Amino acid sequence: MRRLFSILVGLLVYTAVVGATTHTAASVSRKSFPKGFVFGTATSAYQVEGMASKGGRGPSIWDEFIKTPGLVPDNATGEVTVDQYHRYKEDIDMMANLNFDAYRFSISWSRVFPNGTGKVNKEGVAYYNRLINYMLHKGITPYANLNHYDLPLAIEEKYLGWLSHDVVKDFANYAEFCFKTFGDRAYGNCTAGNSATEPYIVAHNLILSHAAAVQRYREKYQEKQKGRIGILLDFTWYEPLTRSKADNLAAQRARDFHVGWFLHPIVYGEYPKTMQNIVKDRLPKFTIEEVKMVKGSFDLIGINQYTAHYIYDPHTNPPKHIGYQMDWNARSANKRKGVPIGPRAYSYWLYNVPWGLYKAVMYIKERYGNPTVILAENGMDDPGNITFTKGLHDTTRINYYKSYLAALKQSVDEGANVIGYFAWSLLDNFEWRSGYTSRFGIVYVDFKTLKRYPKMSAYWFKKILRKN
Repeated sequence: MRRLFSILVGLLVYTAVVGATTHTAASVSRKSFPKGFVFGTATSAYQVEGMASKGGRGPSIWDEFIKTPGLVPDNATGEVTVDQYHRYKEDIDMMANLNFDAYRFSISWSRVFPNGTGKVNKEGVAYYNRLINYMLHKGITPYANLNHYDLPLAIEEKYLGWLSHDVVKDFANYAEFCFKTFGDRAYGNCTAGNSATEPYIVAHNLILSHAAAVQRYREKYQEKQKGRIGILLDFTWYEPLTRSKADNLAAQRARDFHVGWFLHPIVYGEYPKTMQNIVKDRLPKFTIEEVKMVKGSFDLIGINQYTAHYIYDPHTNPPKHIGYQMDWNARSANKRKGVPIGPRAYSYWLYNVPWGLYKAVMYIKERYGNPTVILAENGMDDPGNITFTKGLHDTTRINYYKSYLAALKQSVDEGANVIGYFAWSLLDNFEWRSGYTSRFGIVYVDFKTLKRYPKMSAYWFKKILRKN
């Protein structure tokens, strides 16, 4: 079995029909894609595990963040969420029954190292060993992500976390521990201040942390484990609102400041020229040695792709206050001439725009040398208070998945080197700032009893993913 580690870089930013896909959504199935194409589901540790303050786990920055009253609806937390920590066998059994090949889960850094460094939490390590071993037992390939928003709080308190270069060494050490401990089995896959400078410092240290972990893996583990390593990035597609040159340039700025911010350095060794010209001295620079480490620090690219937005040039003077979002000098819209860009899901930012996925994948193919790509997250949500009956009868979600997989098939047919697709999410769960008011799962979870009920979309996946 091949093995693969991926590192998820998680930033808390989610922040015309343009060519319909040429393949009908109804025709999409496993056999529509190349042999060996991987289909899986995805979750993250804090959203599904539970046991947030038990089992030896130390607090993460998210545990502290959501203590602010009113920040999350009903002041909800991930303390219990859907309790996958105890129910992982049931969940993996469902994946296998639904014909999925893989599970993209995340490892909680603070469950392994409660203080970020130093003493290892053996109970946490034992949990991930049980989880991975049971996946393999059921024929589910583990895709382990090493960072999904949950930096250990101890590191934040010690040296301000991602704002300090010290995090690079600590993250590399944590990553190496995971390579050494879990890498022999995980499918080889593998994360209130000054807004004018701090986002760029954080991103710079994230990129260096990723590159240092990749370097450590390649030097010490890759030859023996035969794995691949990569990075996962969010990529909303930004479409110009009009055909004007100004709107086209604004959309390109948005892409550069969003996905190019991370992808450009690891492919070309520098930030996009657009960012360099706008941010100037506020943008950190890589040393010559860092460029050598960062450039080419991936075997594959993971893309989280959900939706698309229109972008237009605001035609205003430069803002008086500088900051990351101000630097874009671009505004977003979800309508063109009064017509929505696509049907809206429950979340305010999420519209069904399958051609946006096609354009995002082709953009990476053409602009970044057609790297190996996995679609690491894709899905839509219903309101958390939807009735049980309506929640199970999720035909809208089925139509979403049909259209997005058809768009993905078109990009593959046109030469994009995409090797896998992961639906978000297996389960309804704790959805960050939305708490339990949003349901992304293909499996309905009764948040009171935690009982699981596969939705129609789950059975739809089971049908289209039949091996024969």
